Amino acid sequence: MTRTPHLVLDSAGPMAVDGRHIRALTFQSVRMEYLRRTFGELDLGAAGSRALVVGSGRGLLARGLARLGFEVVAADPSPAATALAVDADDGQGVTYLTAPAEELDLPDGSFDLVYCADTLEITDRPAAVLAEAARVLCPGGAFVYDTVDRTLVSRLIYLGAFQTFPGTRIMPRGRYAAQRLRRPAELADALGRAGLIAKDVSAFKPRDVRSLVRATRGRRRGTLTDEQLPDLVDMVLEPDGSPVVTYLGYGVRGGGHEGRRA
Repeated sequence: MTRTPHLVLDSAGPMAVDGRHIRALTFQSVRMEYLRRTFGELDLGAAGSRALVVGSGRGLLARGLARLGFEVVAADPSPAATALAVDADDGQGVTYLTAPAEELDLPDGSFDLVYCADTLEITDRPAAVLAEAARVLCPGGAFVYDTVDRTLVSRLIYLGAFQTFPGTRIMPRGRYAAQRLRRPAELADALGRAGLIAKDVSAFKPRDVRSLVRATRGRRRGTLTDEQLPDLVDMVLEPDGSPVVTYLGYGVRGGGHEGRRA
């Protein structure tokens, strides 16, 4: 008799469905695509630059940045996630630490790039997250993020499909709430209050939403593995599209070079 996988975040157990890791895997390619585009706009080179990934989970994005040549620190509030990241380390020189996004305990102005992942849509203290990101960035440094818009469709997916409906549930109930989902204009205002100048917002989504449904249902049933999901979901960047569910964006810390885009 086949056992149905159960939901356990920050676990690599054979019967665990870790929604955080699923999200990181399916977002990885579009995150890296957006970062490369942002680097071109800001003339930010990896060589000699330091990057911080906040909400780093198992360290997938951090290792991607390290492979580009950044000196990378990966911070996550979960000790279990940090342990999994250390286990998955591939010798790229990433430093892993356990720290909440709201209190990083890192030196002021010590990073050229901060990427905020799996954080803005779950924190009740977005102002503290943004203030910490701005504090550890050097003047002119880039703050890049991805998060979830607050729309009817996003509520159906994140509050319904991902954490309520049994067949597609990959997150614990309460991880997402409507008040933690933020519209791009709201987030741009919050960036400004933290001393970060908003520069861009780009939508991204599955190429075919039906593939997302099939992938999550298959993972819940145990007929698909984590490694199969990125190709099945196939996230695509829409730089000129209006966000409906998820979006990426970036800003720069004032006081230095602020890139080409106003």
